[in-house]
Amino acid sequence: MPVGRPSRKAKESGKELQARIQAEQDEGLDTSNENIEQQADVSFEQDVPPSESSDFEEVPKKKKRGGPKKDGGPAAKRGKTTPAARNRKVTAQDDEVGDGSLFEIVRGGRASLQAVVDDWIESYKNDRDAALLELIQFFIQCSGCRGKITPYMYANMEHAEIIRKMTEEFDEESGDYPLILTGPQWKKFKSAYCEFVQVLVRQCQYSIIYDQYMMDNVISLLTGLTDSQVRAFRHTSTLAAMKLMTALVDVALNLSINLDNTQRQYEAERGKQQAKRANDRLDLLMTKRQELEENQAEIRNMLTYIFKGVFVHRYRDTQPEIRSICISEIGIWMKKYPNMFLDDGYLKYVGWTLYDKVGDVRLGCLRTLAPLYESFDLSGKLELFTNRFKDRIVEMTLDKEYDVAVQAVKLVICILKCNENVLSDKDCENVYELVYSSHRQVSQAAGEFLSTKLFKREDDEVQNLRTATGKKRSPNTPLIRDLVLFFIESELHEHAAYLVDSLWDIHDMMKDWECMTDLLLEEPGKGEEALDDRQETSLIEIMVCCARQAATGESPVGRGATRKHTAKENKITMEDKTKLTEHFIGTLPNLLLKYLMDAEKVANLLLIPQYFDLDIYTASRQEKNLESLLRYLHEIVEKHTDTEVLEACSKCFECLCSEEYAIAGKCDVARKTLIDSLVVKHREAMQDFFTEGEQPDEEEMFALLASLKRISAFYGCHDLSSWEVYDSLFQVVKSANEKSAIPDEITCKAMGACQNAILWNLQKLNENDPKKDQRKQVKKRLANLMRHCQDLMMYHQQDKVAEEAYITICDLLVIFSRHLGDNQLLQPLVFEPDKSLQSQLNNFLMDKVFVEDDDDEVDENVKIEELHKRRNFLACFCKLVVYNIVGIRIAADMFKHYMKFYNDYGDIIKATLSKSREINKISTAKTLALSLTQLFKELQEEQGIISRSSDAFQSIKELARRFALSFGLDQVKNRDAVAAMHREGIIFSLQPLDHQDPAVPPSNLSFLEVLCEFTNKLMKQDRKTVVNYLDKHIHLPGGLVAARSEEWQPLYTYRNSLVQGEGEIHPITLKEATKRRYGKRKNISSTDIDGSHDSTFDPSTPGPMSVPPLTSTAVKRRRVDELSNQGSEQDFEDTQQISQVTSWMNQQKRDAQHHTEVDYARGRPAQQQQQQQNFAQSEGETSSSIGEFSSPVATPQPHGYYQQQPRQTRQQQQQQQQQQQQGQFYGGLFEDESQYIEEGSSDVSSSRTSY
Repeated sequence: MPVGRPSRKAKESGKELQARIQAEQDEGLDTSNENIEQQADVSFEQDVPPSESSDFEEVPKKKKRGGPKKDGGPAAKRGKTTPAARNRKVTAQDDEVGDGSLFEIVRGGRASLQAVVDDWIESYKNDRDAALLELIQFFIQCSGCRGKITPYMYANMEHAEIIRKMTEEFDEESGDYPLILTGPQWKKFKSAYCEFVQVLVRQCQYSIIYDQYMMDNVISLLTGLTDSQVRAFRHTSTLAAMKLMTALVDVALNLSINLDNTQRQYEAERGKQQAKRANDRLDLLMTKRQELEENQAEIRNMLTYIFKGVFVHRYRDTQPEIRSICISEIGIWMKKYPNMFLDDGYLKYVGWTLYDKVGDVRLGCLRTLAPLYESFDLSGKLELFTNRFKDRIVEMTLDKEYDVAVQAVKLVICILKCNENVLSDKDCENVYELVYSSHRQVSQAAGEFLSTKLFKREDDEVQNLRTATGKKRSPNTPLIRDLVLFFIESELHEHAAYLVDSLWDIHDMMKDWECMTDLLLEEPGKGEEALDDRQETSLIEIMVCCARQAATGESPVGRGATRKHTAKENKITMEDKTKLTEHFIGTLPNLLLKYLMDAEKVANLLLIPQYFDLDIYTASRQEKNLESLLRYLHEIVEKHTDTEVLEACSKCFECLCSEEYAIAGKCDVARKTLIDSLVVKHREAMQDFFTEGEQPDEEEMFALLASLKRISAFYGCHDLSSWEVYDSLFQVVKSANEKSAIPDEITCKAMGACQNAILWNLQKLNENDPKKDQRKQVKKRLANLMRHCQDLMMYHQQDKVAEEAYITICDLLVIFSRHLGDNQLLQPLVFEPDKSLQSQLNNFLMDKVFVEDDDDEVDENVKIEELHKRRNFLACFCKLVVYNIVGIRIAADMFKHYMKFYNDYGDIIKATLSKSREINKISTAKTLALSLTQLFKELQEEQGIISRSSDAFQSIKELARRFALSFGLDQVKNRDAVAAMHREGIIFSLQPLDHQDPAVPPSNLSFLEVLCEFTNKLMKQDRKTVVNYLDKHIHLPGGLVAARSEEWQPLYTYRNSLVQGEGEIHPITLKEATKRRYGKRKNISSTDIDGSHDSTFDPSTPGPMSVPPLTSTAVKRRRVDELSNQGSEQDFEDTQQISQVTSWMNQQKRDAQHHTEVDYARGRPAQQQQQQQNFAQSEGETSSSIGEFSSPVATPQPHGYYQQQPRQTRQQQQQQQQQQQQGQFYGGLFEDESQYIEEGSSDVSSSRTSY
């Protein structure tokens, strides 16, 4: 069936057209072709009524069809009004806005869409042209178009012409249209729009869609709109066409069902005996079958035409929303009508779109494929597609968009369930690794894949499994074994918590505590293999992570932000915590006894009591198990010296001795007994180690080290002040500073214990009434420890001791910083570092942190550990800067390494820089300038004469660019800071050496090129001030024109960047200056000049002869030097103010301002001074300054310095005065606004007032 737009004769018969024209003639309308075309051109009106939430302009409401026309003509003919029509009219009348059009009704969402469609069908039966025109207008309005299609246009124009006309009526200024508008109303409209199209097809499926008129016109129009260059037309029509095709798929399914039923009935009737066969019924069924076959063929033709005319072009549209629509709908067609669409000819479009650049489109492809693979009947037809695009789907599990990665993993699971042999081992390994992903949804999806692939429970295999004692094994036993093997083979032993979290909500074996402990405690039965040492260690680690997850309900660190749990989740967590406590109260002592001498296993097992509900000890009368636990804890502390084990024991005692539990008293007795024995052994070890005249042997060193490890571990969680061990601990630190014979590990443990002792003493002080002797003791201990740590950091030969001393100093400085002085009673305890200590900390940072690793033979894991240690050192120093404990300026050495070590420390330095700005923006800016100048000096020492093209110099510029980006986009907020940066840079660049010839460029002049990176952060009016400040510091006998060599190029580059947009800067040679001074002068009228030139800011700046003219493209205007008619080299002498162009009136203005400043100096009354200042500000030029900048006041210049300029008219003066007053917008930000605004030429001030 050809699906093209029918001819005009097919659309409207000649009689109908003649009747319409006759009716218009009766009304006195001119129906000549010429006038009809003119009427058609002006007949575009907005058919969308205004409302509060509408973006369309308001137009007068139109009267409904059937009503009298304005000119008194007859009403248009309409069919009999149905109840649905009355409902539709009432709905339109109830709406405060709207004209009763289909668009308004669908947008309002008040009427039933089925009733609306029924009403439209009724009107179509009465007048199909008017109804179809209404439907076409509906699609146009849904696109957000303002145009209205008239009956004449519909009768005489092809669809392409109508679309072109509608395109002209589109509002190009606004890119919004209904489908992309936000808000609940427009979201409902989108769904109603789609539903309307589907209801329309469903209600017309028995007759109208086969009349070769309605569907032909709708499909032709939508196809034309989808080819439009207007995004709104394409988007709206593509959505309609795809929904139309989906509705036609439903029609085709119904036809297929009816055809099957008819065929079955026909076969049944035909199979009867001749006597019982009804020939009439056979003929009727044959006719019905033929009709259904014809209708099915016609629907298939429509589907094929829409697919080739719309989908094939729009699935690769430039807009991702349109591509997503196409991919989403084709999935529906494939699932509903697989006989036609589930074919490689259609599947290939989905496969190609898997490579789309937009994540939402890729996500739509995966969601399209998922239902197909989930269906057993449909997945068999996807074999060729799977083989072709399987690698891409597996690759998408690593997609940068997490939603896409999650959906890709789910799709791989569906493929796995369909056919396990499709995925190779390598494909599976790629998904396995995702269980350690930092994104929880991705890891959980990978956990589901892992569970589907590896953890299949087979009850038959475990039914007869029993331990050596005859205890029946849990059904999860083989799965736990497989989990342990997977964890070992993954070789990521530090990430067991991530593996557990991935499987936590997927498999119940993660809470099978009895299965885990039986594998550890019970002897293997017949046919079982015992776990080896590595498997036991891994199982214990997994079990501890499961206990933590069950007791807290929290994901491990890095798996997303911590969220608030619901009441249901909290209830489940409490139940899990109770169950694990009840189980491990009895089994944990046995586990500790079995693995008593294994440090790694014991360290993990001792974490379990932290997740107990300790009230169960008393509620369940488990005092014997508690005594066993305390006994084994005491034994573990005495037998182990591993720091991790000792710290775990200390935390375990801290948890058990919590005063909120009834068992606290018994546990506290056990703790004190343990500490007593530790202190006794410590004092014995100290006495043996520091015996006079004897060198300690290895056994004495080991005894002292073991005692210090235990004391230090318990001092971190318990207050040992009552045992008075501080003096002996400090003796070790003091001795290490005096002689280096003490092992470094002993010294480090002693320092850590001393630090903890001081913190416990501080914590015991009463904030409201601290005792003087206690406060004095804390202060004395702090001062002594800081002094010795400072010496150890600088002079000790062992790096480990110096590093521990550095960390101790930084931690104590943070704790005893100025914030402690908020309480006046604790003010004497504040410890502020002197400059010497700050310098030493900075030197340590430079020596230990900012060093390059050139040794490639070092193991990668060792490098990673070293990097973590250095990042910790840097973080300790940055805390001092962030909390304003040390000056920001001391961080200059750190900031200068920002780019060089960006990959290692970029995040830390960036955060520090941001926090520093919150403390003081100007000091931070000066610190950044100091960092750049230090790098510049280092480059000078290395190269001598700096090459601006060298990589080292370019790296300094790159660092400056990064610093400039860190200022952000708010120029007002950073105004003074940027000004300080430029001031520091100018002073550094133009500072001449002692007894240096002024004509020789300063040695640091090249730094101005680095300073150019900060120019774009200056406000426009501030650039003039910076230029004046720059010119003030240029000490050249002959002015800028004398600096014409290549060596002065950085000066012109920097100055050009400052005046960019204010004018053009061109080199002026001696020959040109002579011509301009003595050449024939031109008569320039006042109308040829944009305005009076700023006497302190002339953008015509001389440049070196060897440099080509630099042209600014920011503001296009006449060259200022073309307006000047005289000048010479003398014009640039004494260049505190360069190239001042003034008239006699401007000279009077400066004199008036000079008198004003004298009045300030003499103390004239403030009101009178302000009047004088306002007069000077409105009539002339003022001094300009920002921050620490100060521009020179206009002073009389030698004869011939100024260039003559035509006098301004009164109108120009008034205009300039008004602009100057407007230009004071930024003045209110400072103390004296007249001091910061300097007006220039009219075009400069006008650009300033545009703010």
